[in-house]
Amino acid sequence: MKVPSIAELDIADKRVLIRVDFDVPLSKDAEVLNEAKILSVIPTIKYAMGQKAKVVIASGLGNPKGRYNKKYSLEPIGKILSEMLGAEIFFPDNSIGEAVKKIGSDMQPGQVMLLENLEFQKGELENSPEFAKKLAECADIYVNEAFSLSTQIKSSLDSIFEYFEKLCVGFQFKKEIENLDRIRNPERPFAAVCGGSNVLEKVDLMESMLEYVDTVLVGGVLANTFLNALGGETGKSKIDKAAVYSVKKFMSSAEIRNIRVILPEDVVAIDGDLNNYSSSFIISSGRIPQSMRVVDIGPAAQADFAKRLAKAKTILWTGPMGICEDPEFKKGTDSLAKSLAESETLTVIIGQDTAEAALGSIKEDGQTFISQGGQTALEYIMGHKLRVLEAMENRLK
Repeated sequence: MKVPSIAELDIADKRVLIRVDFDVPLSKDAEVLNEAKILSVIPTIKYAMGQKAKVVIASGLGNPKGRYNKKYSLEPIGKILSEMLGAEIFFPDNSIGEAVKKIGSDMQPGQVMLLENLEFQKGELENSPEFAKKLAECADIYVNEAFSLSTQIKSSLDSIFEYFEKLCVGFQFKKEIENLDRIRNPERPFAAVCGGSNVLEKVDLMESMLEYVDTVLVGGVLANTFLNALGGETGKSKIDKAAVYSVKKFMSSAEIRNIRVILPEDVVAIDGDLNNYSSSFIISSGRIPQSMRVVDIGPAAQADFAKRLAKAKTILWTGPMGICEDPEFKKGTDSLAKSLAESETLTVIIGQDTAEAALGSIKEDGQTFISQGGQTALEYIMGHKLRVLEAMENRLK
């Protein structure tokens, strides 16, 4: 990466615009339901405050389609951000205009202003240079702390770069690149644990790692589809029939390269549907009765996965092993999280569902990284270009 981090620039007494991704889920009462994205950028904001910069934070939320909608106001996020920072936050009713200018001129070094939702402005969505110019008036230095948006085209992530001489990335953005690069160039043996329900996406990911992955452990709906493709009996389990050809193609490619693709030895299944079942059963994989559906990996699979992961030197985990909405069917995912928490192996976790499922068992440390990049992180591993990062690099040439 050719873009410097915020620590490499002199930001003391400067006006700093930090572009973040605070597009977090809110309850009907406008309470933040998942704070992970906010927490991940707190170190960057606190660093800027500590350097006595005037800090301006910008983000979008939801899909207001270029017009004001109270439902998508950043006000509730401003309240929780203020608590996390232990400081008052200025919150104008717009992202550009006279109120923003006035607060910006009155702010003291170390103070923070959170702009209102950028996507209340059509100019943001249309990548408007005019909107970008107005937004850039509030700062001297641009800080990108929105890795998850690195494939999008928006004014605050593209046109705005022309109005800054100094661009950099925040600490979380830098950590995302560094840790995902450790997956793209892993210390071997490298094991990938793939689960969840987005089958085609995960098969594409596995295809992209064929040249350097040693073992692929498969769970969730993904495993059901693999078992179905191999001729197993999957009963009423959810599978992605459109992905069966891709699964067979991947299995053939993996076999040629001597890559071990490990499916669950046993599974947890229920007779009926999730809202109406009497009990669960441990059944050998690929032998599911017509009336039953798979909801989790079984105890033998849990032990087998843990044993194989203990031999790895690099691990990628994306996607839960079962239907985690029901605590009864979260045991496979919890078991995997516990195994990884006890390991000293470099582990990268990608996906909101995976991260939420691992909460309580896994904490970030020097060997474990929980990505907030979502789809963008997966695309980066697959070798896709990050157009926002490229645009920043081109501006700095």
